Amino acid sequence: MSVKAKIKELRDELREHNYNYYVLDNPSISDFEFDMKLKELQALEVKHPEFYDESSPSLRVGGMVTKNFETVVHEHRMYSLDNSYSKEDLEDWEKRIQRNLGDVPVSYTCELKYDGASISITYENGRILRAVTRGDGLQGDDVTTNIKTIKSVPLQLKGDFPQKFDIRGEIVLPFDGFVKMNEERVANGEEPYMNPRNTASGSLKLQDSALVAQRPLECLLYSIVGRDTGINTQFEMLEKAREWGFKVPSVAKLCKNTQEVMDFVEYWDINRHTLPYETDGVVVKVNTIQHQEELGYTAKSPRWAMAYKFKAEQVYTVLNEITYQVGRTGAITPVANLQPVLLAGTTVKRASLHNADQIEKLDIREGDTVYVEKGGEIIPKIIAVDFSKRPRNSQPTVYIQECPECHTPLERTPGDAKHYCPNEYGCPPQITGRIQHYISRKAMDIEGLGGETVELLFKEGLIEDYADLYELTKDQLLPLERMAERSAENLVQGVAESVKIPFERVLFALGIRYVGETVAKKLAKAYKSIDALMQASQEDLMAVDEIGDRIAESVVEFFQNPKNVDTINRLREKGVQLKLSAEKLENQTELLKGITFVVSGVFETVSRDELKKLIEDNGGKVGSSISSKTGYLVAGDKMGPSKRTKAEKLGIPIITEQEFIAMI
Repeated sequence: MSVKAKIKELRDELREHNYNYYVLDNPSISDFEFDMKLKELQALEVKHPEFYDESSPSLRVGGMVTKNFETVVHEHRMYSLDNSYSKEDLEDWEKRIQRNLGDVPVSYTCELKYDGASISITYENGRILRAVTRGDGLQGDDVTTNIKTIKSVPLQLKGDFPQKFDIRGEIVLPFDGFVKMNEERVANGEEPYMNPRNTASGSLKLQDSALVAQRPLECLLYSIVGRDTGINTQFEMLEKAREWGFKVPSVAKLCKNTQEVMDFVEYWDINRHTLPYETDGVVVKVNTIQHQEELGYTAKSPRWAMAYKFKAEQVYTVLNEITYQVGRTGAITPVANLQPVLLAGTTVKRASLHNADQIEKLDIREGDTVYVEKGGEIIPKIIAVDFSKRPRNSQPTVYIQECPECHTPLERTPGDAKHYCPNEYGCPPQITGRIQHYISRKAMDIEGLGGETVELLFKEGLIEDYADLYELTKDQLLPLERMAERSAENLVQGVAESVKIPFERVLFALGIRYVGETVAKKLAKAYKSIDALMQASQEDLMAVDEIGDRIAESVVEFFQNPKNVDTINRLREKGVQLKLSAEKLENQTELLKGITFVVSGVFETVSRDELKKLIEDNGGKVGSSISSKTGYLVAGDKMGPSKRTKAEKLGIPIITEQEFIAMI
């Protein structure tokens, strides 16, 4: 046998043993035999580098060092999930689904929600192209080198896999492996890790992939994203992925209705403690992929999936002191400073008290023994007070009347739960908060500049608003604490690069109250430039899709302030993008302005998402369900009969994709 053939034979054999061991949990040879074959392969590869293969099992041991993890935009956005906590929540969700899909049978796939670090891995021609962390859902960090060391991530797929697709999975650290890691750390005189989830997440950003390879991480797949995958249902997707070589938990179940879903939830709420991994709930998905496409997405979440969260763990502790934080919009948030307590794997020292009404409702006081849980298992919150343990000298909480930072009297508008500091341009946390928002990842994404540096620059008198960032020089930065020459250069360069950020993100970055990412995109599309937006009246703004009076009033107020206008003019002088690019405007028209389209079925010429984009690019609105306000129903193949029936009943014109394309 030739050396090339021997290397191929060893690689194929090791891949199969790896699959049997880490995916099927059914090893066919001993660890010793596996290690001997791996060493034989490594020796041959060292002698014959001409036969290098990036998907070789020998690369699992790691060794590459990554100094900086490159930020990568997800080809397919990673959405978050809406949460439910009761059967009623699920039933309400099911009603919304039926309202959108019509009277068609809907089944659900139930999967356990594993608590780890989300990952998106792109495969092309059966091999890993890249692996990217979830990040903010739009972009994340390239951690390909580290992901390749995880044994349950296949480097080479088998079977009838699509040419290119993304897998979505959770990187988890099994309890057994976590315990062993901590035993080793304690034996070495090191602090033990706090919990498996944070340890798994932190492992992905280790610079030395050899260290990642030593950790018993696993990747549990839950989704495949891509075009022309040939998969028709979520349950089929899980089965196919297992055949291709991915580790897919076998507990997933196909359910006909919400009662069967609740049976699954109740079983695992009791039995989850027998699992080898951390879980915090069940993810319920509409099973049919076509139905998922019909339902689509909100700005943040898929309409076709819901996370049912298990009841949160609760602990009690003592509330030592109530302090107050000032946000970038001036909103005051009361904070409970607690006697440290271990909750769901992390030490909790602080919890939000939300507002004055919440404090009054629960009658929360300093010195109280309080019950704390993690809302959605993430943010700690106080849910009750143990009045039997209240100190005799306890005094009711009196909410502050002045800003804790600048001592300006607080204001509270009728109907608003929050108190606000009105000293918008003189209150330090509001000033630095606006700048921190401006530089954040979803806004201007300025490399080399973080929140602490913003605080330092403000404290040193170098910046008072975000336009000042563009005036900074290396010479000004070098004398600052912990600011080396390279750091100063990176900061100045990062600010200079931000002038390339598109207008819709600049508009979000300005920090206009109530103008989030989605609203910023709608306003940018409607007005095309900051100058047109500045001239808009409240009535004009309210004519824009989904812009209500509160947002419209806030936008008008923002541009009526001379200080804001001056800041915008300074940004303009520095070259910041204050209008839509020619490229964005090129394919945009007002042809369909004021017309709502509902898109249903499978299309040939363009995909459903491309069709929706064409509607929006030409000024139209995409509706999720048919109503009397619907202008047209664009019907593709396999459209649900109920949509056609409802459209015909309401007299809504039904057109084909070819007729729509002719229309524009």
